[in-house]
Amino acid sequence: MKSNKKESKKDTECKHKNLRQEGGFFVCKNCGLIEKDQIAFERTPAPDFYSDSQIEYERKIRVSDSKATQDPETRKRYEQIKTLSKWFQDSQSSFTEQKKTISMLKGYGIGLNIDKSKYLEIKDKYLRYNKYHRQTYENMVIIFLAIIWMEIKETTNVRIEDFIKASKELGHKINKKMLNNAMSKVKRTDKRLKGYKNAENLEQEIKNKIKILFQKDLNNIKYERVRQHFDKELDYIELKMDMQLLAVKILSVIPYNKIQNLNYKAFTAGLIYYIGQTLDNRKIFTQSIIEQTSRFSSTTIRKKYHVLVDILGDPQEFSL
Repeated sequence: MKSNKKESKKDTECKHKNLRQEGGFFVCKNCGLIEKDQIAFERTPAPDFYSDSQIEYERKIRVSDSKATQDPETRKRYEQIKTLSKWFQDSQSSFTEQKKTISMLKGYGIGLNIDKSKYLEIKDKYLRYNKYHRQTYENMVIIFLAIIWMEIKETTNVRIEDFIKASKELGHKINKKMLNNAMSKVKRTDKRLKGYKNAENLEQEIKNKIKILFQKDLNNIKYERVRQHFDKELDYIELKMDMQLLAVKILSVIPYNKIQNLNYKAFTAGLIYYIGQTLDNRKIFTQSIIEQTSRFSSTTIRKKYHVLVDILGDPQEFSL
């Protein structure tokens, strides 16, 4: 009889395995007891929405991310990606991040000559391209750097290798081939949207740039550098005016195909030296003086000088 009572009590005792959560408490659906009565519930495990392999995969991702962020190079790359995410929101970009990049490049010590007019042209080209070709952030950085180089390459003494190196130092993945391909894309877009200028207008535009650069670089050679060759400063001023007039005449006879693919600032340095060699006193404008004022090497100046010799002949025998 005792054993039957024990078995009956055992059979009716609730195991609290059928639980549900109500009002912040676990309630046993079989007996109605709740957790606040200090009943030792045997909680059922939470539903398993992910397989063991999925959970293990996510764990490995978290571990690898944690390790990666502890690596200085990886952390630096993460920060670069955060910066890139601020770029290129739409065609009406505020141009804030791009302006920062220009400032950093200018301050990197490679001598980029980006004045206000060039800055506005760079901004206009970039926004126009971005409007019609919204690409990934990385691609648009390359396009932006290509636009900068297109605007300054004709008048700068910075080598393309130095420009690429500075861009890499700022965290942008780029090489010469990528830069050239990007420039081709920008040119195709300009051609489709604006159309190319005819050859006559291009020739005049290039020669006008050379005239302006010639005057600027010539004026950078101060009287104090050459005063031993003159009795008074007025004589030097008159000589520079005569040289500018001669430069205009020389440019008028140089064919367009001889200058269309040249670095115009380097060509201008060579032109100053060439015209200096047409003077009676050829020691006034030496390669050394032009090198110091133009920041081009004597080798580069000499190369451009020989280009002019091939076109115009010996400067001592030159006449128009």
